[in-house]
Amino acid sequence: MSQMPREVFTGRIVLVDNPAALEKSLQFLSSLAAVGFDTETRPSFSKKTHYKMSLMQLSADDVCFLIRLNRFKKIPPLLEAFLKNEAVKKIGLSLRDDFHGLHSLTNISPGNFIDLQTYVTQFGIEDMSLQKIYAILFGRKISKRERLSNWEAERLTESQQRYAALDAWACLRIYQFLEYSK
Repeated sequence: MSQMPREVFTGRIVLVDNPAALEKSLQFLSSLAAVGFDTETRPSFSKKTHYKMSLMQLSADDVCFLIRLNRFKKIPPLLEAFLKNEAVKKIGLSLRDDFHGLHSLTNISPGNFIDLQTYVTQFGIEDMSLQKIYAILFGRKISKRERLSNWEAERLTESQQRYAALDAWACLRIYQFLEYSK
């Protein structure tokens, strides 16, 4: 994988940190059949310190919305409704971890989520990491350099934003590629 070209998300990135921007974003996303999904939490380097989920990424083909959860006092009802919405598929990887983080913020039961770790097995893919699945299908690598950065920072760097968007978009792209290859 080290010799593969690096993948880059070239779409538009929209930071969502207020109710008006969230409403506008969710109106658009609710009109789609499927979106890529991922979350980020500030890393803890101590067993005694735990942080709440800081960021939720929801991606379409050419735009990714980075929802700064740490800027809201609680999960907004509009976001809860979107996460429960059965009409929109939410495609992610290793969703158990994401759901665990969500349950620390809200009691919702997410609806119509597809975990790529389960989904890809029907195509004979045994590797379970996003990097490996993406490399197998597209011959490109995904950098994880920003994974352990501070997702609660006052301002997310462009590198953090690109990393976060890429993870959600890559999940959607994998799903679409495999669905259309059936």
